[in-house]
Parts: sequence; C-alpha cells; structure tokens
Amino acid sequence: MVTTVQRRVDPLLFGVILFIASELMFFGGLFASYFFLRSLRSPWPPSGVELETLPSALATLVLLASSGTYQLAIRSARRGSQRAMNAWIVLTFLLGAAFVAAQAHDWTTLSFAVSSNAYGTLFYGMTGFHGLHVIGGLVLMLVILGRSAQGAYREGEVRGVEAVGYYWHFVDVVWLGLFSTLFLIR
Repeated sequence: MVTTVQRRVDPLLFGVILFIASELMFFGGLFASYFFLRSLRSPWPPSGVELETLPSALATLVLLASSGTYQLAIRSARRGSQRAMNAWIVLTFLLGAAFVAAQAHDWTTLSFAVSSNAYGTLFYGMTGFHGLHVIGGLVLMLVILGRSAQGAYREGEVRGVEAVGYYWHFVDVVWLGLFSTLFLIR
C-alpha cells in the first residue's frame, strides 16, 4: 500500500505571493503606460524636465541596503535571537524612512509638476505609488516590532517576519525597475 503525504500550502505564504502578483500587475500597467507614451513622444522626457541621478542613486543604495538588513532580521528570527531581529528591523525601518525622505525631497524640488505633461503625471504616479508601498512596508515593520514586544516570535514562529520580508524585497526590486526606467534609460 502506497501512502501519499499531502502537503498543504501555507496560507500566509500563499496570500503574500498572491498579493505580490497583483502588485506586479499594477506596476506592470504603470510601466506599460510609461513606455507606450515614451514611444509616442519625442523628445522624452520633454524639455524642462531635469532629474538629478546621483541623489536618487544614493537613495537607491539606501533602499537596497535595507533589503540586506531585513534579510539579517529574518536570519536572526530563525535563530531565535529576537533582540537581534528587532535591531535589524529598526535599522531597516530607518533606512526605508531615509529613502522616503529622499523621495519627498525630490518631489518638492523637481523642475516639473504632476500636471506639467504626461511625463510628469507618470513620474509622480509611478514614484508616488512606490513611495506609498514603502510607507506600507514601514508600517508592517512597526507591526512586527509591536508583536515582537508582545512575545509573538519567541517560539520560532517567524512566518510573519518572512512574509513582510517578501513584500519588502518586492518593493526594492520594483524600485530598481523604476530607477532604471526614470533615471538611467529615460
């Protein structure tokens, strides 16, 4: 008699992957809009659009570093070191907040507005929605820290920490696409 072992997909993991897939389609639509309009307009970006690549490149490095620190938080959680996990999450939070601050600085100092032209609308829309996703990730980190203070991760149950990690890494990868599109290949 052959016995089959049924494996059940973790509902939290399934939910996070489904959510990320929907977010991938959302950002895919934004990228499609950008490249469609880019194919119709010359010059692109329009005259009057000035973007400084270096400050955004530095902010990109900060955001990428935050993915590394969050991964160290996950490793610490798996090892049962709640204190180290909390410290890495706090550092990740600070790096993410620094990225949002850099974005807010850009939005307030750019030479064009959301209503200037199609480029402005897409630039602010794409970076704005990404910024909201980063802020959402920061809120999730505060939830993790709050739950940690209540002892939620002492028994080795770190799926919540890992789920937020999937989301945070996704947000970072999306930014790499946005940065490359908006600041490098223009």
